[in-house]
Amino acid sequence: MDRRDKINYYLDIADSVLKRGTCLRRNYGCVIVNNDEIVSTGYTGSPRGRKNCIELNYCKREEADVPRGERYELSRSVHAEANAMISASRKEMIGSTLYLVGRDYKTKELVENANCCTMCKRMVINSGIFKVVARDTQDEYREIEVQKWIEDDDSL
Repeated sequence: MDRRDKINYYLDIADSVLKRGTCLRRNYGCVIVNNDEIVSTGYTGSPRGRKNCIELNYCKREEADVPRGERYELSRSVHAEANAMISASRKEMIGSTLYLVGRDYKTKELVENANCCTMCKRMVINSGIFKVVARDTQDEYREIEVQKWIEDDDSL
């Protein structure tokens, strides 16, 4: 058996983490890694103690046919990146890498051009995370230096 490269190893873990997600549209999983150690994981899901979309069997954004990337205030979910950052200390995140994988709930296909939303980008910047790696295919990914969001990203 061929040994999996380290980046895809962490992306595979994030892909596994997303299976805990409770969103009826898209589920994301992420892993924050620093110095080759997993600091934290997170998946898309409702705040602790609140009913989630799987339990309620409906999604406000889906029912309203809201396009991807819009009207997040209608969502019951906390994003995977936010959940992972909440569970880690800033000291652990400074200089780390966040590995991100998204899948469509219905088709289980990878989310095309998966990326952090505007709010999560802000939190990633403030957390001290250095790089985000987002899966495009089972073996291909994009590496995004967070500094580029600070310098060039007008979505913020």
